[in-house]
Amino acid sequence: MAQDQDRHQQRQQKLKQQVDERIANATEEKGLLLVITGNGKGKSTSGFGTVARAVGHGFNCGVAQFIKGTWENGEKNLLEKLGVTFHVMATGFTWETQNKQADTDAAQQVWQECKKMLQDPNLDVVLLDELTYMVTYDYIDLEELLTALNQRPSHQSVIITGRAAHRSLIELADTVSEVRNVKHAFDAGIKARKGIDW
Repeated sequence: MAQDQDRHQQRQQKLKQQVDERIANATEEKGLLLVITGNGKGKSTSGFGTVARAVGHGFNCGVAQFIKGTWENGEKNLLEKLGVTFHVMATGFTWETQNKQADTDAAQQVWQECKKMLQDPNLDVVLLDELTYMVTYDYIDLEELLTALNQRPSHQSVIITGRAAHRSLIELADTVSEVRNVKHAFDAGIKARKGIDW
């Protein structure tokens, strides 16, 4: 038993040394660009979790939501009360509207607000929820987006969520997470649940 404890302690000490070295070497401070992509459920949830964490630390946050605009929004219900600014694309899911021009206009309206947030030095964290679709559908110009991200205040962190993130966004990002779909209740005919799915 004492040998097991010694081996465990040696492994943990080695791990601690490696972690401490990495922490000591991480000296650059700047706002981060995080991209959360993939086909699995939880991309927006992760983005909103980061916003909630930032609010909990006293940071100023702004949110733009594309795609999901017509559903009641539990995150908005909570976070607006805590001072988070929201800009929501009012049309909702593009497969419901089936009107490219109307969707483009709605996306552009929210995008104009996004550009203001990306220039606002008072905002510490900006969540651009489901933005990847707007780039894929050409509702928002990729180069304009990349320019806005590159010219944002240096301390400002940005979170972009959505499937099929463009490779240019992935290359620009500091952190990229891919959410993989293993199993989803909806595929089994189970209805989306308030407070869990939306």
